[in-house]
Amino acid sequence: MKSKISIYSKYFWDLTTKALKETEKIINNPKHSKFIPRMVALLSRCHSPKELFSLISQENFIKYWPRIKSYWKKIAPYSDFRDWWQTIYESLLEKEGYNKYKKFKGRPSQISLKIGKVIREARVQKNLTQKELGVQVGISQPDISMIEEGKKNITIETLFRLCKVLGIKKIEF
Repeated sequence: MKSKISIYSKYFWDLTTKALKETEKIINNPKHSKFIPRMVALLSRCHSPKELFSLISQENFIKYWPRIKSYWKKIAPYSDFRDWWQTIYESLLEKEGYNKYKKFKGRPSQISLKIGKVIREARVQKNLTQKELGVQVGISQPDISMIEEGKKNITIETLFRLCKVLGIKKIEF
């Protein structure tokens, strides 16, 4: 089994041994002022949930992910790694039984399903990926996916931006 310092050195290769030990203390203390920036650095380099959760508990990941994500968006508006970790976060929430996207039981509303279907059809017709559409509209790929599935409520402003980018003039119900 690898020592924690060797796992940290795998992701923080630019730090001295002393700084690695300090980083371990920081990662183990979510109240530390450098916790969020160090987590962003770690998550931008780590592609293994198993290794991540050997360094930080799933509970702390779930608890602090919204703050980590917010900080990450400020320093890097577009990040495939952040989107990937968002997906991990959502799957953990669902597994733990408190998916923030399921505010009510049952199926998505017919209106949300219709809007999602129209958006998906227009996106496919324009040969855009969800990621490409998200960049043009200013929202994440996972949000585009949820909108297309009718599982995410969107503002009129977001709907307007989607329609503008996709050339949708009218949505009939």
